[in-house]
Amino acid sequence: MEENLKRLNKFIGETGYCSRREADKLIEEGRVTINGVVPEMGTKVSPDDEVRIDGKLIVEKHEKLVYLAFNKPAGIECTTNLEVRNNIVDYINYPKRIFPIGRLDKASEGLIFMTNDGDIVNKILRARNNHEKEYTVTVNRPITDRFIERMGNGVPILDTVTRKCKVEQISKYTFKIILTQGLNRQIRRMTEYLGYDVTALKRIRIINISLDIPVGRYRDLTDAEIKELNELIEPSSKTEEASLPKTEAPKRRTEFISEHDPRFKKKGDY
Repeated sequence: MEENLKRLNKFIGETGYCSRREADKLIEEGRVTINGVVPEMGTKVSPDDEVRIDGKLIVEKHEKLVYLAFNKPAGIECTTNLEVRNNIVDYINYPKRIFPIGRLDKASEGLIFMTNDGDIVNKILRARNNHEKEYTVTVNRPITDRFIERMGNGVPILDTVTRKCKVEQISKYTFKIILTQGLNRQIRRMTEYLGYDVTALKRIRIINISLDIPVGRYRDLTDAEIKELNELIEPSSKTEEASLPKTEAPKRRTEFISEHDPRFKKKGDY
């Protein structure tokens, strides 16, 4: 029976209702019930359990999962909250319930994934997975070699220093940058620290998927793209702890010396 049990947030994510992260919030807020009872975090459910969110019955889905590549226009908010004006869900108006994987600033444009697969969302969003995201950035004044060097070597923002990254100048005011982390408004904060302002920011690649559609349009990922994407994120740790570097306790060397050794100390010598 144990093999049929599934963590509640995973169950909700696989139904396509929302991502696992959003499911955790719903559980914390007490909006989820299992057989009429509000569960604790980490609770597991079986196929026979009745799961409801805000009183609405949630069931496992067996239809084909949706994976979209969307070229988000500037001004669209990456949220599933339909009360937010210009939210991404209403903008796309897809016939099935889908949600974005990660975020892209409202003022930015470019590639973002939309899906109803909560499991793939969880894997991609792991902060320590080192998944590449590529951007083109335009700034308000001429780019210097010093600027490119400092951007690539790490910039102190948000009480940390950004990871080293690949930065390449494209033109007088535009550069390309590849990140493997996703700090809040990271590129804008990095450029501001160095005395520049971003005038345009576009994400052109996520992992193995490159932007190839007009602004405001979306397309289905191909089977080959999905297969490659899953292979690339498969090594991703299932837990945050597993992704942390393991350290071994230092080995202590024990050495026995005789009482005739000059290092030998008798009681009272200390």
